[in-house]
Amino acid sequence: MAKELDVRGLFCPLPILRTRALLDTLEEGEEVVVYVTDPASVIDFRHFCNITNNELVAFDKRDDDVFVYHIRRHV
Repeated sequence: MAKELDVRGLFCPLPILRTRALLDTLEEGEEVVVYVTDPASVIDFRHFCNITNNELVAFDKRDDDVFVYHIRRHV
């Protein structure tokens, strides 16, 4: 079961910093679902996953302007 992280209302760099802190507590292969309202997160989360070797499994923007990221931890 994936962990959930709600960082709605926070702006860069806080969503990434809190996501990284949570990912650092997970085992390889575990996932986190992150709920974000910062529009810049679209760029930030893709870049974060690319440079940290974590996998952006899925991305969605809900009707209420919440971005939802599913990220799998890789070591």
